[in-house]
Amino acid sequence: MRLFLQWTIIIPVLAWILFFSNLIESGDVFKIVASVLLILSVMSAVHHSEIVAHRVGEPFGTIILAIAITVIEVSIIVSLMMSGGTETIALARDTVYSATMLILNGIVGLCLFIGGMKHHEQRFSQHSVTIALVSLVSIIVFTLVIPTFTESVHGSYYSTPQLIFASISCIVIYGFFLFAQTSRHRDYFLSESQDTSTEKKPSIVISNKILFTSLIFLVLSLGIVVLLAKTLSPTIESIIVGYNLPLALVGVIIAMIILLPEAIAAIIAARKNQLQTSLNLSLGSALASIGLTIPAVSLVCILFDMKIVLGLDIKAIVLLALSVFTVMLSLSRGRTNLIYGVVLLVNLFAFIFFIIYP
Repeated sequence: MRLFLQWTIIIPVLAWILFFSNLIESGDVFKIVASVLLILSVMSAVHHSEIVAHRVGEPFGTIILAIAITVIEVSIIVSLMMSGGTETIALARDTVYSATMLILNGIVGLCLFIGGMKHHEQRFSQHSVTIALVSLVSIIVFTLVIPTFTESVHGSYYSTPQLIFASISCIVIYGFFLFAQTSRHRDYFLSESQDTSTEKKPSIVISNKILFTSLIFLVLSLGIVVLLAKTLSPTIESIIVGYNLPLALVGVIIAMIILLPEAIAAIIAARKNQLQTSLNLSLGSALASIGLTIPAVSLVCILFDMKIVLGLDIKAIVLLALSVFTVMLSLSRGRTNLIYGVVLLVNLFAFIFFIIYP
């Protein structure tokens, strides 16, 4: 435990040193090293987030990680949009759409599949999933669907009043979702083991010193992930262009990097037969990804008079509707198995396939 904790402290420090040394741009070797340190920094973030989650309890632990991941997403999108000009006006939409598809089909699918393979059937709170999905569907329609059909501005844009209304709607819905998750209906989001053993002391006692250390290195790990992802994004884009692949894949890859900490944490929880924690992470992350990212990016675009494309095309809307509908059916009965996971993973492969072969 202590050795691994030291490892998760050393890696982010090395990554920060490499970033400030300006060696990344000097050759492919340092880019490869930076990529390795990026992945290891993600692993470090997962470890520290688990410590924080264990200390503060559920569902607060999953909320902390979800919001931290959203801060990464917003930081990368805003920084790339500020430096990329008109070529990046659809980056927020592509990244948020990709993140949503990866969460609903990829993370949830893997959790259901891996959990089903090991435990055959897993149970969870149907009430918590219903609250999350109702909130998610509304936010998705406001941000990614309606802009395609509005008439105030030509194209898949919102006018400024419409953008403000959609942003406020997202914040209100996400805010009340957090209220339900942390206060009014907190018991819905607790697994049966957590709910029946609230009076038991945790098996691992985490001191305040360890908690604060993990909080600091969680922030440092997530911060260097943002900076390294931004630094390596031109290389990723050049590789994609070199292979004549669609630029929309850049948004998918960025979303994959952003979601890697939560994906690992959710899969680990599913393997431990804690599917409720996995779903709290996955659906909470999807809500935070859209409900916080779009308002934040919209505010920047309004302040700096930048255009932002939000509306999806019809094919993307159909794939998104299929994903949401499949997740709703898969999680409609409070128990699940690996078949649902397989279907969701097929949806994920279809999403990526139709990006490469539109």
